Formats: sequence, C-alpha cells, structure tokens
Amino acid sequence: MVKVIVLGTGSISSIAVRCMFDRSDFEVIGVWAHEETAGDKVGTDAGLLYGENPVGIMITGDLDQLMSLKPDCAVLGLNPPANKANEILLPLVEKLLTAGINVVGTSLANLVYPSSPTNQEITPRLTEAALKGNASLYISGIEPGFAADHLLALVLTCSNTIKQVRTQEIFMYDTYPDEMTIKYAFGFGMPMEYEPVMSGEGTQLVSWGPPIAYIADALGYKLDGYRQIYEKAITKKELHVASGTIPAGTVGAVRFETIGIVNGEDKIIIEHVNRMAKDLAPDWPQAPRDGTYRLIVEGDPNMSCEFFPGKNEITAGYEGMVITCMRCVNAIPYVVEAKAGVLDSTDLPLTLPKESFRSDLTDPVMKGYGDSK
Repeated sequence: MVKVIVLGTGSISSIAVRCMFDRSDFEVIGVWAHEETAGDKVGTDAGLLYGENPVGIMITGDLDQLMSLKPDCAVLGLNPPANKANEILLPLVEKLLTAGINVVGTSLANLVYPSSPTNQEITPRLTEAALKGNASLYISGIEPGFAADHLLALVLTCSNTIKQVRTQEIFMYDTYPDEMTIKYAFGFGMPMEYEPVMSGEGTQLVSWGPPIAYIADALGYKLDGYRQIYEKAITKKELHVASGTIPAGTVGAVRFETIGIVNGEDKIIIEHVNRMAKDLAPDWPQAPRDGTYRLIVEGDPNMSCEFFPGKNEITAGYEGMVITCMRCVNAIPYVVEAKAGVLDSTDLPLTLPKESFRSDLTDPVMKGYGDSK
C-alpha cells in the first residue's frame, strides 16, 4: 500500500482525496492546506472537502508534521496566483524531493515535458533535488498532459507522413469562477484594447510550449522556434457568468494558437477557442458539444479524433477535472517505482488504474467545486 499526502484543499486535491479513499492500494495519511489559501479549512475533516461524511483525517497547516510520517508520495494540487506560482511551488517541490518523497500533481503544468527548451531553468534545479533524495516528480493533466501530447502521440502511431498536426480545445468558460484568471489572463470582460497576459509575447509557451516540444521530440525533429496568435471578439449583450458580469461591448470570446515551427513551417499547433456565450464568434471553430478536445492530422492518412470529458455539457467541467486529477493519481504506483528524476509520460508505462471495476461512481458531486486554491 502506498502512503500518500495531499497538498491543497481545492478542486483537484478534493477529487484526489475522494478517489484515493475508495482504493485499497492507497493510504491517505494527511492533507495539507497552504497558509495563503487555507481559510477556515485547517482543523476540519478532509472528507468534508467533497461530501458530508468525515474520514477521520484532519486538514493541517503543518507540512513538516506530515513529512515526518514518511509518505511515499505527495499529490500536488495547489493553484497559487500566477505571479506567485514559482515562488511558492518550486521550494515546496524541492523540499519534498530532497526528503525522498515522490511528487505527482497538476501544478507547474509546464513540467508535463521537463525536456522542453522552455524549462531549461527549472528542470535542472528540480532534477538535482530528485537525485539527492532518490525521488521522482511527475506532472500531468488533461491539457497539457494528455490531449495535446500523450493522446496525440498515440494517434500519430497511425501516420505514414505528416503535413501538420493541430489540437483544439473548444470550451465555454461561462462556468469558470476565477475572476482574476478570466479577466487578466484571458481578457474576458475587458475592453478590446486591453492586452491580457495570454496575448503577451511568449506567455503561452509556459503551458503549451512543452507539449509542442514533446511531439517534435517524439517525431525526431528539432523545433526552429515558436510563434503565437491571440484573437478576441466582443459581446453585444451583457452576460452574467460564474466569474461575474461581462459588460456589453467587452471581450466575450478569445481564440489563441501556440505554434511550433519545424523546418521553417508551422507544423504543431495547439489552438484554444473559448467563449462566454455559444453564439459569439460563430466563424471560429465549433464543436458538436461544449467541452471538446479535437485532434486533426493532415497527411497520409488524414485523421481526426474528438475527445469529450463528461456525459454531456453540464458535467464536462467537473468530470474534466476528474480526468485531470486521475492522470496524476493513477500514476502514483508507477512513479514510486520509477527511476529518480523529473519524469514525463514517455518514462512510464501506461498508468492504468488499479481496482477500476470496484464500484460505479457516476456523477459524483464535489462540495466546493470551483475553489481551486
């Protein structure tokens, strides 16, 4: 049995606690709340993160006490503000790895592919800590971490020649509650002249440069470089969404592309199309339903593949988060047994779940869904 601690008390961490308590191959021995986001959760039962039934483990703010229990692995589900992410997360991961505690998680999403040129500053730092403690770090998720890299690589095993590959995320963002991310990172609800984080030169590469490098390396090519596109469209009517009000005449839809250049041509493209209302930007890519990941391969043969989280549009958001979480949780036994270092999905076998037929947990309801801290 693998002894696990969970770091964070938001959506991903709550799902991790729920799922691991239902499995006999894990023993959750502690849950930690970061001081900046703990709120009133310290001292409460971890079972109350996702339901009404206590599980007998109290959430603590004392990480050293949890580390003294000698866990085999830590699940990192923290989502600090972007301007503090590295400041908070890097020392935390270093501390765990140096102490010999393996780490899996969804934080530091750029590390889905540690070998990416965009990670040349942090990968050596974390590798040193991992080797010192004889531990491993594995970061994953649904995108990046699966749809635009691991799943795409699997599809490309069917290719003879490839002209271009494109992955698309087509999602409504009207149910996403984080006002800071919605406004200042993406630009929703802001005047057309406002330049959000996502439009800044090179900013998209933090998250989507690594999966592009993953595919280029998997195919045996060196990237010439990257470029990016950011577009926006206004809403003519006021919209009331989870993050607040989107005034008429402000940005109601955004589309951006992160592009990998090979041999002087656009070859690997990750495209995001996000709207606050279904009728906005009708000329942009559409999908049969909200919550679609689409893979398009031009070549011999031409291929397309669509992946839908959830049963329907209503459950897509939450069940997409379950997928994000399980990409890491299912990997825990494999990471614990893996070589020391900073790993990616090519370093591991298929991280299939254990005891997957043990129950029928359909349409789970998580208390506090949307709180990502």
